[in-house]
Amino acid sequence: MRNAARFLLFVFVTGAAQAAMVAKPIDYSLGDTHFQGQLVYDDATTAKRPGLVMIPNWYGINAAAIAKAKMIAGKDYVIFLGDMYGKDTRPDSRDSASAAVKPLYGDRSIMRARVNAALDQLKAQAGSAPIDLKHLGALGFCFGGSAALDLARSGADIQTVVTFHGGLATDDPALAKNIKAHVLVLNGADDKGVGPDVPAFQDEMRAANIDWQLVNFGGAVHCFTEVGENSTGCKYDEKVSNRAYVMMRDWLAESWRG
Repeated sequence: MRNAARFLLFVFVTGAAQAAMVAKPIDYSLGDTHFQGQLVYDDATTAKRPGLVMIPNWYGINAAAIAKAKMIAGKDYVIFLGDMYGKDTRPDSRDSASAAVKPLYGDRSIMRARVNAALDQLKAQAGSAPIDLKHLGALGFCFGGSAALDLARSGADIQTVVTFHGGLATDDPALAKNIKAHVLVLNGADDKGVGPDVPAFQDEMRAANIDWQLVNFGGAVHCFTEVGENSTGCKYDEKVSNRAYVMMRDWLAESWRG
């Protein structure tokens, strides 16, 4: 009996040790382009939890983006990291990242189609991952913020969107009338790239008559959540980053309650 108890304890401890954050590659296609996203969640429990599409900065899906998704997901969310470029495009420099985003900024219909494809993949994983399909949202960082806002502008059936130092400009302000989500924009007050677009974005949100909030973090510039960034106009700020994540979690919870 004692040996049996020890065996059961061993099985329990071993199983608990094996349960951890997972990142599963998910292949999908849109037209002739093949993509590979990442499904990220804690498999220690089968309890269903809200699902989030997350679009990284202009470097796309890489080790840093997956690590950030794991940190955010924790035990609270299932995250689908959307691939905006195609599985064979993984920028590794500013020049290659700039080249990758250029077609999407040049034709926002492509951006909207691809971010919606990522949302479709998140929903499709509900059969194998613990996703609560009644509670869905999107997150975006830098370029990913532009994509997350375009997902909302497309009329996607999600309840909430949060962007971090994300692009605010749009090709068509009238699309904001389609937004069903509560929108939180977390912005660096000294972000010289995004700052000029703030007034037009505010007018866009007011005209849409939706629930929205724009927070300017004093002293913060672009990239304030991007660990390791430390250049002029693009700098990680640990204090601001921590504050932003707290606001994100509060906003998500409030949006889903509402």
